[in-house]
This record gives sequence, C-alpha cells and structure tokens, in this order.
Amino acid sequence: MHRPWPGACPSATGASLARVDASEGRRRFAGHIAGMGSTSGVRVVVGRWLRTPLGSFADAMVEDAAGRRTLVVPRDDVREVIAGVYGFDEVVRTPVRVRTDPVRRTWTLDAGPLQLALTVGERTALGTLLRLVPPAVAASTAFATAVDPVARRVLPGVRTRGVSGGRTEWYGALDQHALVALDGSWEGVPLGRLADVDPPVRFGFSSTPRRPSVTRVVTTIGPPHR
Repeated sequence: MHRPWPGACPSATGASLARVDASEGRRRFAGHIAGMGSTSGVRVVVGRWLRTPLGSFADAMVEDAAGRRTLVVPRDDVREVIAGVYGFDEVVRTPVRVRTDPVRRTWTLDAGPLQLALTVGERTALGTLLRLVPPAVAASTAFATAVDPVARRVLPGVRTRGVSGGRTEWYGALDQHALVALDGSWEGVPLGRLADVDPPVRFGFSSTPRRPSVTRVVTTIGPPHR
C-alpha cells in the first residue's frame, strides 16, 4: 500500500495550494519543514520548498548552543524573502541541496557548512489528525488563525499565526512524520545524536515542535504592514 511520506514529489493539489493571492499581496510557499535538535546544542530548521513564487529551493536556519542564528540560502532572492521576515546574526550563501530516498526514508542535506543525514519515521499522531482536514482548509489563513490558540497550548513554542519582520505570517500544517535519527555536522563539528528542539529556536514568532519532525506545510506571507 502506498504511504505518502515527506520525500514525495509535489502534486497538482500542492500546486493549487501554493498559488499567489495577488489581490491581497500574499505569497504562498508549499513544502516541508524539518525541525530538530542535537546533543551538541545546535538546533536546525530545514525548509524544502517545492512550490513557491521563487520556484523550488531549500534553505536552512541554524541556532547554535550560544544562541547565534545563521541562515543558509542558495540565492539572493531567497535571502531577501527569508531575512526580510526572520531574524539572523549571519547569512551564508551557498548551494543548498536536499536529496530524498523513499526506500530508505532518508533526507540528505548538502549546504556548505551544514551537512545532514536524516531518517524519517512513521506519521505522528498529530499528522494523522492533520490528514483528516481537507488540504484547502488546512492551508487557509482562516484555519491557521483559528487553531493558533490551540497550537500554543498543545505545542509550546509553536504558533500558526503571528507577526515577524513587519509582516503577518500563517503556517498551515497538512501532515507530519517523526524524525528518528540524525548524523551531521555544523562548521565541521559533529552535531551528535538527535535531540529535542530545546530551547525553542528564535528566528521568528514560532519555533518548530519540540519533538524532531518533518511537517508538510503551506506558509503564507502577507504584505508589509503600513
């Protein structure tokens, strides 16, 4: 039986979810967010974006044990969008590549100073619940606004609606799988074993879930506030 997993290719549904709402100046980014901690104290958020106004791309956000926040991006247009919404102490521009293996259920990230090999586990209980919601509803800004109070109580540090960089942003979660193993390095230093995202990352108004996971999302970014 076919089991969708977070290495799957974008579908027609994904394309429709990622449409730009030009009438309101909103931009939608459809893909996956992988959030993880490590026993070294380094926490990492990887974005694998399949359908966006900028085309497909991947990026990574790294917060080390001392709290230094680094954005790793492949292009200047990606940097402008992400750094315009989130806060970083440093930006590194380098090719960022994510390879997925559906048989071994792995993600491999090659991003200059950041090297990762991730093993994806089974769908989480939250992922099972998310799949009960029609995708168009789950991806909507209205739904993200409605469930934000619940997300804050159930998943400490997680928000589905908030303001960052002078823009309102919404996270629409459609599915989630656990991360079960990590091997990698940051700036040449081994990360150690997989660990919870603790303390929460501080790039924007929301962290990823505490438990390491890969979440299928549609992120909507609004226009600058006036």
